[in-house]
Amino acid sequence: MKDLHDKEIVGWSLADHMKTELCLDALNHAFKKRRPKAGLIHHSDRGSQYCSYAYQEGLRKYKMQCSMSRKGNCWDNACLETFFSTIKTERISKRKYTDIEELGRDIFWYIECFYNRRRRHEALGNLTIPASKSTVGLVRPPDQIDYKSCKKPCIH
Repeated sequence: MKDLHDKEIVGWSLADHMKTELCLDALNHAFKKRRPKAGLIHHSDRGSQYCSYAYQEGLRKYKMQCSMSRKGNCWDNACLETFFSTIKTERISKRKYTDIEELGRDIFWYIECFYNRRRRHEALGNLTIPASKSTVGLVRPPDQIDYKSCKKPCIH
């Protein structure tokens, strides 16, 4: 899940399936990370996971407003498709993984240590996410953020 305002990946999950539970896990992580106010617009494609009763209940529980792509219109979800292309190009396609746990650790490192903290984003004026937030006083300036734990892939 991506915050379209600041470009941060706020919720993600990994599994060897595409069941509703995978998407609900990402939704729960995103909510716990951000605690958005009621009325947040949650946009997705029309995948069966997002249309499921359980997922729609999750949105209602968090008081999120559901928005879905128009039928047959892949452009409505282009911002997340761009992220998937970016992570595949910049990270996943350059490595060989022995198992899903190794892949998960590497995706964690890419998202939490690199993409959300150090990668510059053209849509943010070529700033990192923390730097763009600090310009409006939302977080500490990037020179005050401790990146030591993100110098190599994090294992959690």
